[in-house]
Amino acid sequence: MSNARKGVIFVSILSLVALIGPRIVHSHCEIPCGIYGDVMRISALYEDIATIEKSMNQIMELSKAKEPNWNQLVRWVTNKEEHANKVQHIVTQYFMTQRLKPDNAKYIKLLTTLHAMLIEAMKTKQTTDLSHVGKLRHLVGELSKDYFSEQDLKHIRQHHPEGK
Repeated sequence: MSNARKGVIFVSILSLVALIGPRIVHSHCEIPCGIYGDVMRISALYEDIATIEKSMNQIMELSKAKEPNWNQLVRWVTNKEEHANKVQHIVTQYFMTQRLKPDNAKYIKLLTTLHAMLIEAMKTKQTTDLSHVGKLRHLVGELSKDYFSEQDLKHIRQHHPEGK
């Protein structure tokens, strides 16, 4: 094989890695690496919930216009869906798959809270009813209280007063 052909193959593979790589890096791995950011995941959940809430408010505001800007409406709906998906991803792929252990004394309580979060995230996709945002925010607070140490909770509450 010529050096030119090897170069083309190398550049093709490098391009593919560049396109796929950021998506792979964004998610935390499912191998037992021991590097977890539980508090960071809670922060991400609160950020996603705030984004869902803002999206809902924007959708409702834009919908009131005599001639709605359909492009902006679609963008806000898409944004709301994307962040609800992120909530579901953190709940399932991070907490339920990697962090929640059946031998935990609070297993059923944590599992029930996580499942309720999945349902509320789904409901935020289906509607612009802000009560689902409130319920989701409350559930993240419940998860935090049952999952974290008092020191971690103090840190979370400093950055997310809505989690009290």
